[in-house]
Amino acid sequence: MFLRVARHTNDLERIVDFYVNILSFELLGDFQNHNNYDGVFIGKSGLDWHFEFTKSHEDANHTFDQDDVIVLYPKSIIDYDVLVSNVIHGNIPILTANNPFWNENGVMFMDPDGYRIVLSPLKAIINEIN
Repeated sequence: MFLRVARHTNDLERIVDFYVNILSFELLGDFQNHNNYDGVFIGKSGLDWHFEFTKSHEDANHTFDQDDVIVLYPKSIIDYDVLVSNVIHGNIPILTANNPFWNENGVMFMDPDGYRIVLSPLKAIINEIN
């Protein structure tokens, strides 16, 4: 199975900058004026998933609550530390999560559209499953 998480945005440039330069994803592709949408595909080469962000003449209307979270598990503690450092050096505020599990097992912050993201060391998911 392949997974694409598609989301509309008002600012593709800021989204690309955030996901590529802060979170170290790759710009896998893009398109312009496809049925009045511009868009980008962001992820990691060779994986079975990616994010698609689109922009059109209609404004994005995001509605979500504090527990709607994208959780990313870097493969190593070194990768985790680098990404957290990128967030801090990017002057992106660290948030207190509504769910205390994320405060104990990672850091939460928001992307340019206001979606919450958690970076959590891979050991946290291993501990959670076991």
